[in-house]
Amino acid sequence: MSSSSDAAPRLTRSRVAALAAAQVVPTEPGTDPKTSGKVSGIVQLPRDLTRAHTGLRTSDHALLRKKQAWLSHNHHHHDAASIPQLQQLQLQAGFVRHQAAVEAALVFGQEEAGTAVCVADEGLLLTCSHCCVDEEGNRPGPATLHWLIFASGRVVGARCIAWDERRDLALLRIAKAQQGQSAADSRFPAVKVATGPIAVGAKMVCIGHPGSEDLEAEEAGVKTGYDVLHASTGRFRGLAEGQDVQDNSEIGALMHDCWTYWGHSGAPLLAATTGLLVGLHSSWDDQTAMRRGVALEAIKEFLKEHGFAHLV
Repeated sequence: MSSSSDAAPRLTRSRVAALAAAQVVPTEPGTDPKTSGKVSGIVQLPRDLTRAHTGLRTSDHALLRKKQAWLSHNHHHHDAASIPQLQQLQLQAGFVRHQAAVEAALVFGQEEAGTAVCVADEGLLLTCSHCCVDEEGNRPGPATLHWLIFASGRVVGARCIAWDERRDLALLRIAKAQQGQSAADSRFPAVKVATGPIAVGAKMVCIGHPGSEDLEAEEAGVKTGYDVLHASTGRFRGLAEGQDVQDNSEIGALMHDCWTYWGHSGAPLLAATTGLLVGLHSSWDDQTAMRRGVALEAIKEFLKEHGFAHLV
């Protein structure tokens, strides 16, 4: 297996497969999943976060702040378009909406990291279900708060409102957010879901969070040196023959060849020419090295089933 291989399932997929058959996490008392994309009253957090705000262990809180510092620095000094590779992508891939797509990407704050993407400016985040299980492999409960960081460095806490093991999809709703720079920051940067799939061979962009640990090193703890947020280009290679596009429980049905690494699970796959969401990266085939993901068809059905047809 080459060092560019994505091994995201190594810590979670086998655990997820053993979970109970229930696919949807109950919503919080007093909320309606069909209108949860239009909620108000997000708890505002200060810009200087402490453990009292996040409730995280010391090491986890420190890692959250470290990732936030990297993202904030790059966003403030170079703008999101200068995150590695993105300037080249604008020319090479014709990716005309790279700015909006990068702004809508989020990274999970913990070590066993993943990626997510905001799909509604009210604060709805889409990711892979296996990114949301805990260290023991338990699916997220309605009170579980996941800490994520937007590409701008803005930290949010989000709760899972829908979780589908078979499709390998989860929908999170932002419950807490750091104060923004202006009143406009009461909304969140978001990408739109494509209405239809792209053609086989079409250019794609993947924006994800490579893991910091080198999984190919003989000794544990060797760092990769990868940036917190990484953009890569590739092409859509179609859907796996004979696989149900709605079943990504073992491996994603979508095939692509954008560069990924552990931590990219949940990363948005976007049509290079439009910036529209056409899939989520989820896994890789260790027999062929083909990257795999959750196809647009599964994303659309998932959102429709849980009352978010207006997003597709």
